[in-house]
Amino acid sequence: MTGMAKKTKTALKELIKALEKHVEVLEDPKSNRGKRDRATAQVHAAAIGYASVLHSRTGSESPFLDIPDPGLDADTVASLKAEKEALIARHKAKHPEK
Repeated sequence: MTGMAKKTKTALKELIKALEKHVEVLEDPKSNRGKRDRATAQVHAAAIGYASVLHSRTGSESPFLDIPDPGLDADTVASLKAEKEALIARHKAKHPEK
């Protein structure tokens, strides 16, 4: 498998894992709002990661551009921003610019 395919496959697997966890959490009647919000933020972060990898590898636009924001609360937005920053930092640490 080429490097591009491996990275895109990894991003796809992370997105699928986040989506599966999201469904699990939302369908669990014992899940509280915080747990649901974190699962949602993880899906958002994984989607951003997936779109970022695709863009950096292929130059393609995000497949999520036209999805409307359902109006996230401030805590979820803050969590999402933190997840995004962590993804970017992790990517930069693994792939320093040449």
